[in-house]
Order: sequence, then structure tokens, then C-alpha cells
Amino acid sequence: MTTLVLDGGLATRLEELGADLSDALWSARLLLEEPALIRRAHADYFAAGADVATTASYQATLPGFARRGLDVTEAERLIRLSVELAAQARDEAGRGLVAASVGPYGAYLANGAEYTGDYDLDEDGLYAWHLPRWEILAGAGADLLACETIPSVAEARALAALLDRTPGVKAWVSFSCRDGERLNDGTPIREAAALFAGSPQVVAVGANCTAPRHIPGLISCLSDGLPVVVYPNSGESWDAAARRWRGLADPVEYGLAAQEWQRAGASLIGGCCRTTPEHIRQIRARLT
Repeated sequence: MTTLVLDGGLATRLEELGADLSDALWSARLLLEEPALIRRAHADYFAAGADVATTASYQATLPGFARRGLDVTEAERLIRLSVELAAQARDEAGRGLVAASVGPYGAYLANGAEYTGDYDLDEDGLYAWHLPRWEILAGAGADLLACETIPSVAEARALAALLDRTPGVKAWVSFSCRDGERLNDGTPIREAAALFAGSPQVVAVGANCTAPRHIPGLISCLSDGLPVVVYPNSGESWDAAARRWRGLADPVEYGLAAQEWQRAGASLIGGCCRTTPEHIRQIRARLT
């Protein structure tokens, strides 16, 4: 299978371009205020060698926009706009795919719950919460949905049920993980991935927004099933007290690590938080 190069951190690139994302809506705020900057960020990743643009819908939800005072019609328009902007950049590049981001419930909570799986909703509640945005994105013209940063098996089950509801939709499912074997809620990733085994709709299962050092172990847990998708963060750590990142992200080292992930069995590879077009350029240069 040909390896697809995914894009890097959309919010990271937007911040490099001068955007202030210190907001509960995060990058989705720019759908309302500066959509052209989102399209530019997508274009920058395609120029760096990405095959896939992941949309700015990670934190774009109907209740999230309602908190900002927008009505349902406007919120739905903005969610569809996230796909349109990525498609415009793809068309300008003359190649590539658009993956509509389905962020976790924890992203809406904006309290870090996507890194713990500590939710106040059960599986049925998560299904009902995801359904409205899911239906909008499923009909927005993306090539597939990117179900990403999923921290819990309950949310994975809800997403599996949503896939069953929309049989024409393709998706990848990517978990946020605490180590080389387990989701952030402690569920073995092999167990969570088994929910999607044999599904003709799921193109890959894997991990994102997880430390790079955990990726080899996670690939080994997944290498006997569906194709594997990995797009970890940069490996830097967030200092909550100082509100700043600690450490240094080296794109060259990241590219070399991506080469190892490919050899280990990953076939969709990119970057998440704190990765940039230069990281993606290095991945493209290193992959065979």
C-alpha cells in the first residue's frame, strides 16, 4: 500500500501565520473571523508535500458555536465551510484528499478531557452529541472523515454506531494514547481497534496527538489488522503553569522517526500539535 502523507498541526500553522487561538473554539474561531487564513494553512501543507488536508472542524460544533451566540443555520454553514476551504486548497494544489475532522467530545469541553477520557456522557450520550455534526460533515463533500484524538472506548463505540448509520461514509479512526499500548482511558488500543475490524468503511486505525516515543509500540499493537494511521504531536510538553511549550521540536528528527514508523507498518503518516510544514516536508523526503 502506498504511504499517504498527512498534514501537520493546523492550529500550529495558523499561529505561525499570526492567528490568536486563545479561545474555546480554537482554530474553529477563524471559520468565523478569518477563513482565508485557514485556506492558506492548508495550501502550505500541500506545498510541503502533504497528500491530505484535515479540516478546521475539530472544535467546530453546534453547541460550541451556540455558546458564541450563533444560530443553527450559521453554525452549520461554518462547519461546511471547513470542508470547502480545504477543498479549495486541494484544488489549487491540483492533488490530494480532504479529511473532515471529527474531534472528540473533550475538544468541545475545552478542558483537556481528550487526554483523559474523563467524560460526563456515556456511549448513548456521546452518540447523540456527535450526531448533528457528523451528519453535516458526512454530506459536506469531504473524501473521508478523520475521527481523531479519541481518548475512550465509549466514544469509539459511539463513532462505530455513527458509521453504521451512514454506510456510504469512509473514515479513519485515531486514538489519543497514554503509552505504547493503551488509550488515555486505559483501554488497550487493540481492543478499541477491534470495534472497526472488518469494516469496509474504515480505511485505517491508529493514534494521533500522542508522544512520538509511544508510536512504535502502538503500531505493533495494530499491525495485524487494518492499515495504520499515525500522526503524533512533536514530543514537546505543555507547561500549564507558565502557559508555554517546553522543549524543542526538530523536524529532521521527526522525519527520521516517520521513516521508522513506515518500516514498522504505518501507511498514513503525518503530524499533530506543534508540527509544521517543515515537519511534513521532512516526512515526504524520508518516506519511500
